[in-house]
Amino acid sequence: MIKARFLPVYSLLTALCVLLCLNACKNRTETSETTAPADSSSNNTASAPAVISYQIVNEFPHDPTAFTEGLQFVDGYMYESTGQYGKSDLRKTDLKTGKVLQQHKLDNRYFGEGIAVLNGKIYQLTYREKTGFIYDKATLKQLGTFSFTANEGWGMTTDGTHLIYSDGSDIIYFIDPATFKEVKHISATDQYGKVSNINELEFINGSIYANQWQANNILKIDPATGKVIGQADLQSLRSRTGIPEPDPNNENAPEVMNGIAYDAQNNRIFITGKNWPKLIEIKLDN
Repeated sequence: MIKARFLPVYSLLTALCVLLCLNACKNRTETSETTAPADSSSNNTASAPAVISYQIVNEFPHDPTAFTEGLQFVDGYMYESTGQYGKSDLRKTDLKTGKVLQQHKLDNRYFGEGIAVLNGKIYQLTYREKTGFIYDKATLKQLGTFSFTANEGWGMTTDGTHLIYSDGSDIIYFIDPATFKEVKHISATDQYGKVSNINELEFINGSIYANQWQANNILKIDPATGKVIGQADLQSLRSRTGIPEPDPNNENAPEVMNGIAYDAQNNRIFITGKNWPKLIEIKLDN
């Protein structure tokens, strides 16, 4: 009798528990289905860089012993910084002949890197010495030195106001040419995240163009955000211009592509590489 009196109450409680469990499971399922699309879409906000095609316009002679680190075209002449300890220099050359017109050799303890020409002066980075040099553009006479905060100096350019340089990572620095204090820095990024090995730089029509070390790429970077907005793949350039591939057994053989210069007056882009026998005029999106 006792068992019979409590059986209905027991059954009612059991049924109520089952309903509550089913409802909780349903709510968890609906919550999971609702939030999953939002989580997955948050990882795909960055768009891929635009593909920039290239055309070969012209070829000019280039000193095959020049280990090119910096390149800039100003007032009809090519200014170039070369690297390697004991061989580094700053030079002014004739575009059509490749002849060196003026030259300033660096002390053997310095490894020359990127350069920028601004307001009648040439600024040159060094690799690991955390020292920069200032020259008179007309004479290549050294006027002074400056220091920079990055551990290494790689590429350099100017937007007409700042000196802009890279250190081989994803970071690009903007510094005041009067005080050499950092004004800001940006991180180069694409749809996958940070883009490293940013090397020689050139400022062209409001964007930073950069060699990506050992990648045969030229990246177009937004100087405000660091976003890579365009990419040119120049993998085929060497075969098309007759420049042999790097030879690990020959230290004087042409190495990686490095060096971008812009002739603003005639809207021409020039590129070369370390120990390349040619300097090549190309058309990108200019």
